[in-house]
Amino acid sequence: MAVAEAQLYAKVPNKHRSKSTSALLESLLAKGFPAHIAQKALVATGQKTIEDAVKWLHSHCNDPSLEDPIPQEYALYLCPTGCLNNRLQEFWKESKRQCGKNRAHEVFPHITLCDFFTCEDQKVEILYDTLKRVGDIFSQCFPPSISLTLHASPSYLGFFIDDIHTNVLRDFAQAFSSEASAMADCHVKPCLKQFHLTLAHKFYPHHQKTLEQLAKCINPEEPCQWVAALYSRDMRFVHYQRLRALFQYKPQNIDELMIKAGDFIYVDPMHQCDVSEGWVIGISHRTGCRGFLPENYTEKAHESDTWVKHREYVFVTASRSSTQTEREPNVKLNGEAHNPSISGSRTSALSLQ
Repeated sequence: MAVAEAQLYAKVPNKHRSKSTSALLESLLAKGFPAHIAQKALVATGQKTIEDAVKWLHSHCNDPSLEDPIPQEYALYLCPTGCLNNRLQEFWKESKRQCGKNRAHEVFPHITLCDFFTCEDQKVEILYDTLKRVGDIFSQCFPPSISLTLHASPSYLGFFIDDIHTNVLRDFAQAFSSEASAMADCHVKPCLKQFHLTLAHKFYPHHQKTLEQLAKCINPEEPCQWVAALYSRDMRFVHYQRLRALFQYKPQNIDELMIKAGDFIYVDPMHQCDVSEGWVIGISHRTGCRGFLPENYTEKAHESDTWVKHREYVFVTASRSSTQTEREPNVKLNGEAHNPSISGSRTSALSLQ
């Protein structure tokens, strides 16, 4: 077993795994799928619908890693929506057109609240419950708007969060990480760095002026509703490149990979040395199978294109909630709207720690 693979397995706790009683899992068990594989399918599809999970299982029927007990990695992000997000997406597009791709283009606009951490498949629902519970507590003290200050350097461009709002975000992140760590038996680490929303990172120094001019067109006071969102990724492919298939390819030999247009392919740069020119060897995100494929059938994709969005908590602050009727939903979890009873304050939130 390779060293890297052994390290991955070392992260999997050797403990008794209790069965989840969720309705989705019961439906998959009733169809005859083993519990650990059913849970893996649900996590890989964000535990949204039974149809998504069954489709994933059928696609991965030849996946050699289907039985591997390697959990997903999760991160908690605070993401902008509304007008501000539209302006940020315009900046993403224009900066890429004028200056080429930089590291920030790999992920959508966000503020990192908790770094990536692992969680066993059968305990992921605890993360969902924790996000809703902590979100309910902090809704009352969450700021109506977040103050953003533009910061530029030769290799970084982005918005820094002002101290008054940083404290609220830090308290929320710490409350979530503390409760999730205790309840889901995993190690969740809140972001300890200066909270920021990256616009450009690791770009050529001569592009700094152009990027700054584009960034100054963004009004950080644009209307925005902030959403705390839980994402996951496959920890085995963190350092791999990602390709998107442009065309369908049917294998001509047994060692070639079947791909469909739109498929994502994981490619390890370290394993391309002995591959014939014009070809790459990769692993299909859709099927988990490995093989050769023609490179000119693909284009480069972004890191977050293969991430799974699980649950989100929409913060509806006092200034916005006053314009809503009592029957309007203000939280979206698991695709369903809820009206949480907002109680407590930052003091009660800190008691979770």
